[in-house]
Amino acid sequence: MPARETRRAEREVVPHGVELIHGEVAQFDPDQQAVLLINGERVTYDILIVALGIEINWSAVDGLVESLGHHGVTSIYSRHTAIYTRQCLRDFKGGNAIFTQPGTAIKCGGAPQKIMHLARQQFDARSGVGVHSSLVFCTAQSSLFPVDAYNAKMVEISERHHCKVRYRHNLIAVDGPGRQATFRVTGPDGEQGLEHLPFDLLHVVPPMSAPRVVASSSLARTAAEGWVDVDSRTGRHCRYDTVFAVGDVGSFPTAKTGAAVRKQAPVVAKNVVATLQGQDLSSTYDGYTACPLITSNHSVMLMEFDYSYKPVSSFFVNPVKERWSMWLLERFGFPWIYWNRMLKGYPHEGFLLRPFRPLARFLGLQRWQALNSPSHESLED
Repeated sequence: MPARETRRAEREVVPHGVELIHGEVAQFDPDQQAVLLINGERVTYDILIVALGIEINWSAVDGLVESLGHHGVTSIYSRHTAIYTRQCLRDFKGGNAIFTQPGTAIKCGGAPQKIMHLARQQFDARSGVGVHSSLVFCTAQSSLFPVDAYNAKMVEISERHHCKVRYRHNLIAVDGPGRQATFRVTGPDGEQGLEHLPFDLLHVVPPMSAPRVVASSSLARTAAEGWVDVDSRTGRHCRYDTVFAVGDVGSFPTAKTGAAVRKQAPVVAKNVVATLQGQDLSSTYDGYTACPLITSNHSVMLMEFDYSYKPVSSFFVNPVKERWSMWLLERFGFPWIYWNRMLKGYPHEGFLLRPFRPLARFLGLQRWQALNSPSHESLED
């Protein structure tokens, strides 16, 4: 996909009738129902919806800022370095390729592994490169994914692609010119030590956190945690009835993905209307989120789950499986939905499946939830 296809002018995607103020938030004042902008302007509100996303902390890894974009040190978490990543994969001649994941919350928990699997496919497609390549995934986490069924499948895929996984390895320093990455390694008993790994290619997912303007405000549960303190079901602030949050910036106990925002936004919109009308909040969010794990340039495992941390599927199929159909949805369906439905505020709930719902009801099908359920064995393929 050309980079230009991933970008739009902001005014083109703002719904009709919305006033767009170009100004960075400097301070929240929920007691006075106001927001102070960095230019000194004070904006008052009846309802505040915070959607500031997540902050990428490149400088949290020593030497990363100086090395990024050079010496084979790259990341898909910025536009510039995503383009450099493509160049690095294309020019890689073999050697040690290291991919990292921090111990913090990140946007799209599967992305650190997606790029590794795409790299493996590209290396294997070039004569001599694949066999002379060693791919290592260093994660500060103790597993590849918090949902057990998906974690087991991701371990299987990594083994199939000959990718070595090192758990509890947290990247703390990068020496670009010296081609060396330093990790703080936590042992099973909590003991810590340092490990220095040489690399020819280093893909870094930097630590992330709540935006500082939120973490330093009374909207946060604690300054250390930083996220807007919301009720996980309604999206409303736990202390300020006129404040809501959607997306990564909220304290929702689920993965931070676009799919989560897609489900949270309609809930928050209905609850905002209820608040303005003095009614009780009746719309609830069940923690649904999804991560399309790209495992090759023709296969995706669409990992869906909710607050139960059990696999679910919106497509009446076993979600713990790589599919070409889900690759088509990821490549062509989701971008169209994003630009044409989500950002413009159009109804989108079940948009793709709506024409098939009468047939599903006739067949007695519900959203696939029970892994290996005998009643759904016929749906597995």
